[in-house]
Amino acid sequence: MHVSLSCLTKPVLHGYFRSSCSWRVRIALALKGIEYDQVPVNLIKDGGQQLTDQYKALNPMQQVPAFTIDGITLSQSLAIILYIEETRPGPRLFPTDPQKRAQVRMISDLIVSGIQPLQNLYVLQKIGAEKVQWAQHFILRGFEALEPLLKQTAGKYCVGDEISVADICLVPQVYNAERFKVDISQFPTIKRLNETLLEVEAFKASHPSCQPDTPSDLRS
Repeated sequence: MHVSLSCLTKPVLHGYFRSSCSWRVRIALALKGIEYDQVPVNLIKDGGQQLTDQYKALNPMQQVPAFTIDGITLSQSLAIILYIEETRPGPRLFPTDPQKRAQVRMISDLIVSGIQPLQNLYVLQKIGAEKVQWAQHFILRGFEALEPLLKQTAGKYCVGDEISVADICLVPQVYNAERFKVDISQFPTIKRLNETLLEVEAFKASHPSCQPDTPSDLRS
């Protein structure tokens, strides 16, 4: 049997410790038990290392993450997670039931399309002095939609009692909300799910507070 050398090479994640998109991928890799190397891309230092020509060759959108695996480089966190799901064994990240799978996609898309892009670094840099109020507004708007959805779909986790991509998307977004001083207590389902998930080893090991590029003052 022929085995490609690219399949024997350890995957490489180019990311940033506090990037929610990078964290999603780290969670998925941890859940699947996939070993990988990390190459930090500091979004602040030197004006943003993601803006270099070298990094643009990896990810033309000049965002993190970029993930090299099996001889290809992928960007966009959900595309990366889907590839991992379809090519690697381990716990499934999407339910087998079509309705639950659709709910996982709905919740994930609400977060990754409807909340996170509106308060990512590039947008906030363009907003300027009003960036905190801007971020709070769109996080609150998103959570006000997300909370009643999760009341309908949640069991122990976002959709039923198995961890899914919806959970992978939720926890980094709650972390961002807390960074921007959003009061999570007004969203009891989101708060409960986040607290439950943060006790899961894959979420702990991938947390921004313990990554290779985490600044010493933010480590725990």
